[in-house]
Amino acid sequence: MIIVTGGAGFIGSNLVLGLNAMGRDDILVVDDLTDGTKFRNLVDGRIMDYWDIGQLTDALLKQVPFREKIDVIFHQGACSTTTEWNGRYMMQNNYDYSKQLLQYCLEKSIPFIYASSGSVYGINKKFAEVEENESPVNVYGYSKYLFDNYVRRFANNPDSQVVGLRYFNVYGPREAHKQSMASVVYHFNRQILSSGCVKLFGSSGGYDAGEQRRDFIHVDDVVAVNLWFFQQKGPSGIYNVGTGKSRSFNEVAKAAIHWHGKGNIEYIDFPGNLENCYQSFTEADTGLLGNAGYKQGFKSLEDGINQYLDWLNR
Repeated sequence: MIIVTGGAGFIGSNLVLGLNAMGRDDILVVDDLTDGTKFRNLVDGRIMDYWDIGQLTDALLKQVPFREKIDVIFHQGACSTTTEWNGRYMMQNNYDYSKQLLQYCLEKSIPFIYASSGSVYGINKKFAEVEENESPVNVYGYSKYLFDNYVRRFANNPDSQVVGLRYFNVYGPREAHKQSMASVVYHFNRQILSSGCVKLFGSSGGYDAGEQRRDFIHVDDVVAVNLWFFQQKGPSGIYNVGTGKSRSFNEVAKAAIHWHGKGNIEYIDFPGNLENCYQSFTEADTGLLGNAGYKQGFKSLEDGINQYLDWLNR
């Protein structure tokens, strides 16, 4: 049996489909369907069972034995809203819950592959996976940073695989429920369809209008990294998951406009509430991932956007 927490979410539901493609459908999805629209992400996936997050935490707390052997837990469940400032809520969802799952996996020697985030680096120019580069600027990033450090302290067990994957800017199918937190590719598509105008931030953080840069990675590549670590029993550790190449928001917007064959760019004032808590530049250092043995490569930005827009507008 395979457990996927956050399995009705963006990356989790794509991971379920990736497991299906491997021939696995003995999947227990764990999520919170308070937002019932997320059910759509699971309709075309094959799973064994669905549990609410409360069922899993109760089972772990009471040490209720599972009927089937657990081959791996993919922990994708979290509050991923970077503008959420309720620290108590964030820490309960992203930190305490993760610690509980980690300790269970260590006790039972179950492989544990979890979602971290490139947000742990904050406003930085260096993105190698070392503590001196890590300085989160919002409570979401802090919750991921704190758990990564918890893993570094308590998961030094060579007999139990523990892998943290620091996702950079992920885009692709099944993210609509994220609303304001969906990728810029998703929002640019909607803007072009509704008004023909893509809106980008003006100059900020030392960058000209629209020239702020991020490492954009297609969700298929994120799934591929997760599955590689599971299948190859890749070494424990914390790894960046990005393409290793930053691209500007202008380039993303132009790729979306090119796909549609129409549209223009409008620059808007940078929001004051994002001052000092916005990453104007990210670029994954993928050296550790490569050293671990991952050699599959990543989609180009243009290919990934074209594939995603084909799916969105089908």
